[in-house]
Amino acid sequence: MSNLPNALEVLVEKFAALPGIGQKSAQRLAFHLLSLSDEDAASFADAIVDAKRSIHFCAVCQNYTDAEICPICSSPRRDERVICVVADPKDVAAIERAHEFNGHYHVLHGVISPMKRIGPDDIKIKELVDRVASGNVDEIIMATNPDTEGETTAKYISRLLKPFGVKVTRLASGIPVGADLEFADDATLMRALEGRSEML
Repeated sequence: MSNLPNALEVLVEKFAALPGIGQKSAQRLAFHLLSLSDEDAASFADAIVDAKRSIHFCAVCQNYTDAEICPICSSPRRDERVICVVADPKDVAAIERAHEFNGHYHVLHGVISPMKRIGPDDIKIKELVDRVASGNVDEIIMATNPDTEGETTAKYISRLLKPFGVKVTRLASGIPVGADLEFADDATLMRALEGRSEML
């Protein structure tokens, strides 16, 4: 039985429900929040409420935005003929950090997962098909994770888009930089061999 006050216990539980936050981290965050001034605590709460109220899906790519269309989709400098398909908004941020991709994105908000009862209709696949059907897309880059669910989703979308004649590619994956071959699993080695490229 916890000796924490009920309100503090509830706060700890809310933090612990966040991804990547364990019980100790949740307790540390809750205690830190209580140490804030009333003004800072109210500002923190307001930021959460404001984000929930003002942020929604971009009408084009389904990424998070506070406008009708996100800055990437509305930029005239981005190539709208190439669409990189990712599972989550955080994946867009990860790819953007590399400063190498200059196309558009499409965020699925999940992957197909029969075990979790998530089917094609539960994620943003229809919206992607509608974009491709518009006829202004040359290439779809599948950038879902190289796990079972990510692969399943990539293959499903690839088959779905085949009638449109658009090129569907997959991000290369394999041995990470600095890793030893002896520690790589069979699936990683297979993908590394399949995705090999000519040395320049």
